[in-house]
Amino acid sequence: MSQTDLSNPSNSKLRTGSAIMAIGGIGFIGYGILFFIRNFSDSFLELGIGHNEVDVGKDEIKAFSPSLYEYIGHLQIALSGFIAAAGLATAALAWFGVRRGNMWAWVTAVAVPVLALAVALPAHYPNNFDTFGHLGLIYADTVLFVVGAVLALLGLRSSSATD
Repeated sequence: MSQTDLSNPSNSKLRTGSAIMAIGGIGFIGYGILFFIRNFSDSFLELGIGHNEVDVGKDEIKAFSPSLYEYIGHLQIALSGFIAAAGLATAALAWFGVRRGNMWAWVTAVAVPVLALAVALPAHYPNNFDTFGHLGLIYADTVLFVVGAVLALLGLRSSSATD
């Protein structure tokens, strides 16, 4: 399979789209880092989750059950790692695969965040954890990523039509 010639001006959508997708992946890494840091801060709970959503904070959770506090912390640390890892995979696929015109890389780069969000987002709504402060950055990063994915797909389709 031949690589796409990125110097060809007709591939500007592919170059731009894959770069935007990679930036979106880096945004997911940033969110994972933010998630990790908040676990060790006085806030403890996730970004955008406060007393309106959870009626106790770090100190109350620790006082109620130190083992529950440690368990929540371990979940937040693990989840932050998975969020950052998904972002890294997405960014690398976009930059090193999609940018070179590999449709398999585009499909995989899109499938990673779609799967993550399809599993994670529904649990936010029934418990009123769907605040803008909590999900706003993820929504914004997802919109950015989708713009890049659409541009890259248009570039992939036009480059495959000319091959």
